[in-house]
Amino acid sequence: MAHMAFTVGFDLDMTLIDSRPGIRACYQALSERTGTYIDADLAVTRLGPPLAEELVHWFPAEEVAAVADLYRAMYPTIAIAATPALAGAREAIGAVRQSGGRVIVVTAKYEPNAKLHLAHLGLEPDAVIGDLWAEQKAEALREHDAAVYVGDHVGDVRGARTAGALSVAVATGPCSPEELRAAGADVVLTDLSEFPGWLSDYRPARA
Repeated sequence: MAHMAFTVGFDLDMTLIDSRPGIRACYQALSERTGTYIDADLAVTRLGPPLAEELVHWFPAEEVAAVADLYRAMYPTIAIAATPALAGAREAIGAVRQSGGRVIVVTAKYEPNAKLHLAHLGLEPDAVIGDLWAEQKAEALREHDAAVYVGDHVGDVRGARTAGALSVAVATGPCSPEELRAAGADVVLTDLSEFPGWLSDYRPARA
């Protein structure tokens, strides 16, 4: 029997891309621009949640929305070129395509900047949906009928489970394998280089 078409969703930051260098540089520039101290090294250890959840540590709540707009405007010229793909990212996307599947990216990142990252690296998913975090990601995963969601954060695990998708976690972000398992991840991989092998075993099981 031929495999049915299926969709795999991927998170972006610390799943497909190592966004730490670019985000660190952008926070440093934002600190200079606003005159407000930001510990950029600390900020990049807790990537995953929406930008506003980080900015509230450094700015008064009433300033966060305006500062977030400034950060997003500065981001393309500072962060895109500084950000590499993570190990196995290209191969993971390729493996889904070779299996006849579709690839979507569902991220908390501002969608236009997410698309810039992917274009710069030559990664071409079938759809990119931004500005969704944790359980909110289930909206896009359900809309695209994603069977699997791959992410690095416990928030990604929660999104997958809310959507009824299989949660595949990679330990390339701020969450340890133990934290990812405790959150309910169905599969925990060291990084995306292990994904094609996992997928080749998973696909026959779904036939």
